[in-house]
Amino acid sequence: MKTKKASSLPDELRKEYDFTKLKKAGRGLYAKAYQQGTNVVLLDADIAHVFQSSEMVNETLRSLLTFAKNSLKRLPVRKGKVHHAVR
Repeated sequence: MKTKKASSLPDELRKEYDFTKLKKAGRGLYAKAYQQGTNVVLLDADIAHVFQSSEMVNETLRSLLTFAKNSLKRLPVRKGKVHHAVR
């Protein structure tokens, strides 16, 4: 037995669907809550091509921070100038 294709079905909602009872509906309903729990950073195309996952980006940035902290600790103090380490 053949079933009807989706395109041949009428494009109507059933009468029992009452959307007036919905308190909030629409696009971006959870956007504010999502933004509070995440920090999204957009990468330029050339960078995104090299770093194919967020784990790779995080690992590289952590390595860079460690390198910067260690490099700044080794800098000599010159005539009253103090180099502050990266926090």
